[in-house]
Amino acid sequence: MCRSTSPYVAEAPGACLQQPPEGAPAAQAAAQSPGTTAGETWGWQLETAPCCCGCWERAAADPPSPSQMPREPRQRRAPLIPEARGGRAQRAVCVLLALCAGALLLAGESLVPTARSLIFHFATLQIGALLKGICYLAEEIFHLHSRHHGSFWKALSSCFPPRWHGPMLLICGSAYVALLGDGQPLCLHLILASLCQLLVLALGLHKPSAVEMSEMSERSKQNVAHGLAWSYYVGYLKIVLPRMKKSMEEFCRANPNLLACRKTWKLHILIPLSCDVYDDLEKADSNIQYVTDLTETTLARAGTKKRVYKHSLYAIRDEENQLWYCAVEYATPLQSLYAMSQDECAAFSREERLEQAKLFYRTLEEILKGSKECADAYRLIAYEEPEEAETCFLSREIMWHLQQEHREEITMLEGNHLHTPSMALDSAELNLQISVSDLPQPLRTDGF
Repeated sequence: MCRSTSPYVAEAPGACLQQPPEGAPAAQAAAQSPGTTAGETWGWQLETAPCCCGCWERAAADPPSPSQMPREPRQRRAPLIPEARGGRAQRAVCVLLALCAGALLLAGESLVPTARSLIFHFATLQIGALLKGICYLAEEIFHLHSRHHGSFWKALSSCFPPRWHGPMLLICGSAYVALLGDGQPLCLHLILASLCQLLVLALGLHKPSAVEMSEMSERSKQNVAHGLAWSYYVGYLKIVLPRMKKSMEEFCRANPNLLACRKTWKLHILIPLSCDVYDDLEKADSNIQYVTDLTETTLARAGTKKRVYKHSLYAIRDEENQLWYCAVEYATPLQSLYAMSQDECAAFSREERLEQAKLFYRTLEEILKGSKECADAYRLIAYEEPEEAETCFLSREIMWHLQQEHREEITMLEGNHLHTPSMALDSAELNLQISVSDLPQPLRTDGF
């Protein structure tokens, strides 16, 4: 999306580097007039004739001067998207383990009692894992056919996932018997250990924390956001994004002045972290105006004949009252997250919705970055709406990304211009040795 003029010309929308020839359409003159009213400005969007002097070609060949550069994009508060968790928790375990081992050595206790206590505590943990598995097995027996295909072994394996719990318990028990020397029977130790672990289970102290559950869900890719992101990509973006450039090219052939900047020939996907999605963008922001629809894509999909996919082109009015054009739409799965948070059956709080929206953005970004067929055909616009309502917030957010795209294209064109070898020879660099005599002369000047 782009202003209706070349992004490298600091003129009003529709203006050229040269004056248009006599007899040019009156719509161009009206477009160049600074006194054009808002209604007139919206009206000539699709009627502006192509630039007659080839200003875009010259702009591409000659990079703009600093005075022609677009102004710097306004400062914006980027949303805080959490990154994937690293292995810091495991490293912290290793550090604490080393500290505990050092403290144990500094304590100066005798080896046998220390080893006996250590083995007993370790055996207690294994007993707790076995008792928890037995409790879960008591429930899973009633779901053998519906959950485990009638296999008792599968139910047993699901209740005792680490296969080394049993052997480890036997090893610890054997070592403890060998080191037993406090006079109390082994049976009493086992009963006390089992009692402590059963109390932990009864009181619910064994349940993982919110961070553990979040990390397990993210690592196993089982969050609601993961499913929504993959469904959105496979069922929609993977179909429409590879055709986005072609749709933009077809539109630009009919309206060459509206989308001159190729960096904006992509689908701009709005991702509000509040999941508040408007069905009509014009109602969301008065500076956003519908222009037209791009070329439709018709496919047979999941039993539906001639299913239609299409995108809408919008004009965005900036703070200088100039128009920029782009294809923009919301990420529709956010509507599902919002609806879930409003439905009591989903048990989905507002905090969970915000976390899932951020995870949806991060997952979708990772998926699209790994998709070669969707490369450079999209731009994700994630944002957090301010607590106090701001007029034209959405249009300013989109404009920030558009200005970034313009600057990226200018930088790219400048780089191409600097690396293009010049075919002309500079007279200052061309130093020909011309003899004043008609006779042949040596090229060397040192007398040889």
